[in-house]
Amino acid sequence: MRIRNLSRIIVLHDLIMAAVAWQLAWLIRFNFELVAYPNWKLSLYALPLVVLVQGLTSYRFGLYRGLWRFASLPDLWNIFRAAIIGALCVTLVLFISIRLNGIPRSILILYPVFLIFLLGGPRLGYRFWKDHSFKLNSEATGQRVLIIGAGSAGEMLVREMLREGSYKPIGFIDDNPGIKNSELHGISIIGTVDDIQAINQRHEIDNIVIAVPTATDEQMQRIVNNCESTGVPIRTLPRLQDMVSSQVVLDALREVSIEDLLGREKVELDWGIIQQGITNKTVLVSGGGGSIGSELCHQIARLNPAALIIYEHSEFNLYSTQMELNKAYPDLALFAVLGNICDRDNVEQVLKRHRPDILFHAAAYKHVPLLQNQLRVAAQNNIFGTKNMAELAIKYNCQKFVFISTDKAVNPANILGASKRIAEMYCEWKNQGGVTKFITVRFGNVLGSAGSVVPLFRSQIKSGGPVTVTDPEITRFFMTIPEACQLILQSGAMGNGGEIFVLDMGQAIKIAYLAEQMIKLSGRKPNEDIKITYTGLRPGEKLYEELFYENEDRKETEHVKILLANHPEIDWQNLENLISEMEAAVAKFNDKEISKLFAQLVPEGSFIQEKMDNVIPISGKG
Repeated sequence: MRIRNLSRIIVLHDLIMAAVAWQLAWLIRFNFELVAYPNWKLSLYALPLVVLVQGLTSYRFGLYRGLWRFASLPDLWNIFRAAIIGALCVTLVLFISIRLNGIPRSILILYPVFLIFLLGGPRLGYRFWKDHSFKLNSEATGQRVLIIGAGSAGEMLVREMLREGSYKPIGFIDDNPGIKNSELHGISIIGTVDDIQAINQRHEIDNIVIAVPTATDEQMQRIVNNCESTGVPIRTLPRLQDMVSSQVVLDALREVSIEDLLGREKVELDWGIIQQGITNKTVLVSGGGGSIGSELCHQIARLNPAALIIYEHSEFNLYSTQMELNKAYPDLALFAVLGNICDRDNVEQVLKRHRPDILFHAAAYKHVPLLQNQLRVAAQNNIFGTKNMAELAIKYNCQKFVFISTDKAVNPANILGASKRIAEMYCEWKNQGGVTKFITVRFGNVLGSAGSVVPLFRSQIKSGGPVTVTDPEITRFFMTIPEACQLILQSGAMGNGGEIFVLDMGQAIKIAYLAEQMIKLSGRKPNEDIKITYTGLRPGEKLYEELFYENEDRKETEHVKILLANHPEIDWQNLENLISEMEAAVAKFNDKEISKLFAQLVPEGSFIQEKMDNVIPISGKG
């Protein structure tokens, strides 16, 4: 109600200023002796017309949408355009109606000039008054802040700091040599990133704020490394893709996280294609309460599906995701279903009732060491749970089935990877004809997921260490959860069935480097304040992960961060027979037979210590 009243006041103000500018133009033209002019009454007769035309023009140029509190150069440009176009429209209307008889031409020139000052002056005056209140002690109490980044984000941030008063900006840091010694809001650009330590010693900085939301991970690593040498607390703005608007406020500042160093590149998506595939469609996400599944649900909910079904076996995760989605998307047709993908009858009831158009299958057991000694459970959930979902998706005419795989499925060194590779092959087999199109998306680790090392390291750092790393040379690919889910959606939209899409994970990261950076970000020193200990590789763990088999032909797609893995033909009959035998072995709890069948289905793997001889390969090259 208050904002609506303010809008009315602004409209009234602008209409009054239009009338004042019109009358002032006449008075100035005749040296304030207007009544001496025979046709002076024309100024009054034309006044309602001028106010009406100018009001419509101002509305068209958005003068009533801007807040006076944040009046800026774009607002002044809108005022300039509204005044000039308004004057031309008034001239046109007066020419059509009275041929401009009795109206001096100078009036039509003076009017927009006065109007620009009358509309712009109060706005800038109000902003100056709000931004520069007389706080004589503000500089004395404000924390001394060094701002990295003299772009638009840094400009908005320093403006907010000057207004708010609890921070005292000392200067900007920017690597652009063309703007050195320039000023923004009276704050100088005093150096580059390499000068941070010297500037800190010279100015005794209390805080460093990184205002570069578009920085890549390499740029952030360089900035943070230079900042850490000062020992000064570091804060940053959210990443560009996480900012809900371009408006920067002090409340958005947060501590630098490991995600800032390893996953800052903005993913460009074809939202038009993605939206076409999701909007007004019924979508089901299995494992929708997990790290990937819940984020997928949030991304899908933004795209206005006809309905979203979350299928999840963890009661707490399902409840949490449901509450988040209900709060964020109150109008979403949301169905939270508690169930296990191995419960075929329950899965069938859900698909029969909701008839999803698209199914994202993210449900899986993913803990590498645990699954190494529990082959039956791994096969039952990851292979035959997927089989249940796939067969029923076909039965109930689901248009697309998007299977979420893992880089551990490539030359698997563990049962998790082997089970996901078998599920990949099964989905490709089921794509042979029929309505349902099966698409596989393969990618590596995601930062902050339930099974990631990041939460473990945070917990170990919080308790004072040590931080445990399995091997000093171990590397992993990392991607942020939102980025992975957005690329899954893009892959699902691009796929026509039968593809294995592989997400470009960038450069592999040493886990030891990850541990060191997380310790530094906590304000402590690695191996001094918090020890890093090496425990040796766990069962089923590889030193490095792979995204492609050697015999897979990798191809680029229309999206730069999504690749296509073309692989040799698979012996489908042999695959069907072995999966049937595996299902029978699972039903009989025959671990020895399950182990043998894993080796036959994925002979290229090294996940079982006692490899079987004379294994018949499933694929052409083995």
